Amino acid sequence: MRSIAIINQKGGVGKTTTTISLGAALAARGWSNLVIDSDPQANATSALGETRGEATGLYDALIDEAPIEATIITTATPGLSLLPAAPSLAGAEVELVTVMAREFRLKRALEPLRGRYDAILIDCPPSLGLLTVNALAATDEVIIPVQCEYFALEGLTHLLSTVDLVKRNLNPALIVRGLVLTMFDGRTNLAREVEHEVRTHFANTFRAVIPRSVRLSEAPSHGEPIQRYDPESSGARAYEDLANELIEQLRPARLDAAAPASSGVTGGVYGGSYGT
Repeated sequence: MRSIAIINQKGGVGKTTTTISLGAALAARGWSNLVIDSDPQANATSALGETRGEATGLYDALIDEAPIEATIITTATPGLSLLPAAPSLAGAEVELVTVMAREFRLKRALEPLRGRYDAILIDCPPSLGLLTVNALAATDEVIIPVQCEYFALEGLTHLLSTVDLVKRNLNPALIVRGLVLTMFDGRTNLAREVEHEVRTHFANTFRAVIPRSVRLSEAPSHGEPIQRYDPESSGARAYEDLANELIEQLRPARLDAAAPASSGVTGGVYGGSYGT
């Protein structure tokens, strides 16, 4: 089992869309996946069709160390389960400040789930607070969505420094699996320039590029990942490419015979550096 945190402290870059769409694409390839919504805004929860606001499993697990298994929901997408977020999670950020070993609360909560899923995908909030630090301390690796816009690289240095800090102090095995370019519009010079800059400075940028797509934007309002809402759309195909690329790199034993050689650039904390 691999646990993967989808992080970026910048909002609106496609974290939630990447989390649920990648999870659905992996599920279509026979993987059993759990999406954990650790964002108090609960966008991943609503995007998977779950509207019950009373589920407090993650909050209770972080604050009271209660078991979270009972609050996991089976979604309409076969192979994809959800640990939903609730409004109460907004208070966890403050309440965790005085809690002993606060950075490891999520790691301890997830221990009973190991072995139940092929992948756990954690949708992190748009911040570098304690909820995100808990995700980084609990996870094996990180995927960073990068929007193909002017401010795309702003904050990446700070984000990677935070990942490095967590690696050195809390989770020595943590790696950045890669950066994924999102909201790409090939008609603009700016998008192509951003792609060039990201690929130049970060060698572990995924080959798959997620386009700017109306269908991708519409899917969450219908409570479905793009693979169910419009499986023939360019967005669905892009996330299928991303899932295939991730499988290539992870090369689980049951797919090893059919998988091509890994292109994984996972040395150190991240595969490149971005100079100021």
